[in-house]
Amino acid sequence: MVEEVSSAKKAEREQRLAQRPEWRLQQQVPPGLTDVSALPTSQLTPREREIVHLDATALAEAIRARRYTAVEVLQAFCHVATIAQDLTNCLTEVFFDEGLRRAQELDRHLEDTGEVVGPLHGVPVSIKDHILVKGHDTATGYIAWAFRTVAEKDAVAVDILRKAGAVIYVKTANPQTLLAIETNNNIYGRTLNPYNRSLTPGGSSGGESALIAVHGSPLGIGTDIGGSIRIPAAYTGLYGLKGSVGRMPHGGLMGSHDGMDAIIGALGPIATSARDLALFCRVMLQYEPWLVEPPLLEIPWKQDVAKGVGLPERLTFAILWDDGVVAPHPPILDALKRARDALLAAGHDVITWEPLDHKAAWDLILKLYFLDGGEEYRQVLEHDPPVPQTEWILSQVPNGGKPFTVAETFRINLEREAFRARVLAHWNAAKARTATGRHVDAILSPVAATLAPRHDMTRWWGYTSYWNLMDYPAAVFPVGRFRAAGHKPAQLPQGVVHVGDPRSETERVVRAEWDPETYDNIPVSLQLIGRRLNEERLLGILGKVEEALRFQDQQ
Repeated sequence: MVEEVSSAKKAEREQRLAQRPEWRLQQQVPPGLTDVSALPTSQLTPREREIVHLDATALAEAIRARRYTAVEVLQAFCHVATIAQDLTNCLTEVFFDEGLRRAQELDRHLEDTGEVVGPLHGVPVSIKDHILVKGHDTATGYIAWAFRTVAEKDAVAVDILRKAGAVIYVKTANPQTLLAIETNNNIYGRTLNPYNRSLTPGGSSGGESALIAVHGSPLGIGTDIGGSIRIPAAYTGLYGLKGSVGRMPHGGLMGSHDGMDAIIGALGPIATSARDLALFCRVMLQYEPWLVEPPLLEIPWKQDVAKGVGLPERLTFAILWDDGVVAPHPPILDALKRARDALLAAGHDVITWEPLDHKAAWDLILKLYFLDGGEEYRQVLEHDPPVPQTEWILSQVPNGGKPFTVAETFRINLEREAFRARVLAHWNAAKARTATGRHVDAILSPVAATLAPRHDMTRWWGYTSYWNLMDYPAAVFPVGRFRAAGHKPAQLPQGVVHVGDPRSETERVVRAEWDPETYDNIPVSLQLIGRRLNEERLLGILGKVEEALRFQDQQ
């Protein structure tokens, strides 16, 4: 059954891609070539190359000003997406023709009326596989769901994108179970990192990150219940935002554990600029999704706050150097040190964030992930052998693989709320250590303990899942690429990182993965965390962080 379904899905995808042979890469790529990041745009005309290097904000402006048509924009991105798929295995459902028909309609509308249909008129947007797109399969990385989950309607977010004028043209790979920070399933196989194909692009939104990193899409939608927007963005040098639950539309997703709301994921953007994160949120909330999705909070988007209006001149940052469980690899610590120096030079206040119970947080979120003892995963995987990352997470199912009783579930929910209260008090108490006498504005942290790791070697998501447990918004942003040649680790403030024997088997495995050559040329990213439901303020603060880093680079 597995082989049959996999062959049929791959053949369907290939049949659609084969309709445009001119969009295929016209050169042979040696299987051993690891960095393929420049190849997807290598056949473009100068005008097409210009198009695909614009962010979504600039693209929308250029189409509105009639510098480009929606059709030529989509054709350029489809050309790149085709090559990206052949090199990284990032696509699932391909519907270029449907997208081109919509692009033609949009061009006619602008020609006839002189007006755009909405703020994303003509902008291509890619969609993670488990998000419903009307008329297309929603296999979600499960053999059992392939060909049986054709969507009868769009997800709420996809419906809004269409109203805003966006053009939907591809769906992208996610892993078996979705509960993985790599992207691999038995339908399509493994998705690869374009900067080094022997490394992962992250997960569970890894198809999005691989595609957007090589300019096959200017903007994509991912989802995040443990790091699944932020880690793929980080591993491929992109921007990602996980908001608090209830801010962004979340209706119309396929996945295991529908109806379980002890821990909930968030839908959000993966993009090539910080301003596109705000653009996505502004568009989503402009269409008042709380009128169709009851759990959403009626909090309109405050764009002036996202631009930094009202922020104090001098901000206070707390840096999490080491979560007390797994120390980050040197390039990540180097990036934190560089950011610290830049923020201090810009006049901001910087303190060290004291980690609070990160291992306990992981143990707690595992209970919330597996309230049913993993039963639903086992059922859907009955004829679908677990891939290595599925085996790894299922090996950690608590409670001996038995479901928690109702009474136990109530206690776990109380434990979650007590934990949230403790961390909130910890954040508030940090005010006593700030030079400004004000509360910490944001926490600066690693996204993961490593840069993009070798396939099947992900061992710790605690730097991201902690903030899902807290329901705090978190944004990821790139700070450069790692260069192995002549690398010397930065001098860090004393005592901020554990340097003795590994504190656990997990830390031993992660530490053993450090080899500068493995990560040469791989993007380095950081994470910025704000207070709950303060997405706009978080993006405003991110603007100040990037400003400080840019100023430092110019010195």
